[in-house]
Amino acid sequence: MPPKSPAAARQVTILDIAKEAGVSKSTVSLVLQGSELIKAGTAEKVRAAAQRLGYVYNRQAAELRRGTSNRIGVVINDLLNPFFAEVLVGIERRLVDAGYVVFMAHTNENLARQQAVLTAMREQGTAGIALCPALGSDPSVVDTVQSWGIPLVVMIRSLDHANVDFCGSDNAAGVRLAVGHLLDKGHRRIGFVGGETGVVMEDRLEGYRSALLAAGIEVDDALVFRSRPNREGGHAAMTALLEAAPRVSAAVSYNDLVAFGALSALGDRGLRAGKDFALMGFDNVLAAAHANPPLSTVDVRPGELGEHAATLLLERIEAPDREPQTYLGAPQLVLRQST
Repeated sequence: MPPKSPAAARQVTILDIAKEAGVSKSTVSLVLQGSELIKAGTAEKVRAAAQRLGYVYNRQAAELRRGTSNRIGVVINDLLNPFFAEVLVGIERRLVDAGYVVFMAHTNENLARQQAVLTAMREQGTAGIALCPALGSDPSVVDTVQSWGIPLVVMIRSLDHANVDFCGSDNAAGVRLAVGHLLDKGHRRIGFVGGETGVVMEDRLEGYRSALLAAGIEVDDALVFRSRPNREGGHAAMTALLEAAPRVSAAVSYNDLVAFGALSALGDRGLRAGKDFALMGFDNVLAAAHANPPLSTVDVRPGELGEHAATLLLERIEAPDREPQTYLGAPQLVLRQST
């Protein structure tokens, strides 16, 4: 076994790098912190010297010295839904570009787990938190995080709390677009499938009901079939709708995952969306374009929502005392073969 080099036998310091590169200790420190005050040629010489010596930057120690952190916590409620995965990608893209490292936690709609991960993020000294609340979250969670002095943005699911930044989509407007499209296609008996409870569900039902009323059609709540907002729930809800209301010719789904399950339920009965039954999704996840048939849906651009949530959080970090901001993405119809 070859002997260890002197550099490998002990911890390399910035003094070693300064000597190797022929610069001052302060110059090395600024380069390692990513400062733009140092000329590009000098910075490259310092980085090359650090690499030759095997130096590893202790970011946590530097953060303790500066009293700052480059870690952002992101709390997602349901990563099994590709919508939230796409939101996360958008968040990470924006935060990484801004020099932050993202730590993600998945609550699986569990309130106790949500509290545990928020507490852990506090203990890790995160610079900010982006939270998609678990179902049933109390608005006091905002007060709790803010009392820790941690910048917070709530996303996708709003909480009844005025003093917090929020990023989401206009759910009622999106469903009104979907129902309006089905009405324009001549459908008058339109169901709603999927979703259970919570502010997003109620907003989407409000859009469903208001679109029907605006068209002079009486709302029949017997055509609303609630279920878990996933494929299994969509299959069960569509099966129940077809059994209870065979004259219904169209439906809006709570989200695209529900619509995927509904497509399967239609297939079980020998029906094809777009030909025998009109079906709308909601979210426009990437898989919607490749469903069988390709799914018409409401596009809320989940990746962009993630980027906007990250932007709100970065702005809150920079200006902790500014007034709370709200971003509501404007939905758009994407029409494919299922309607």
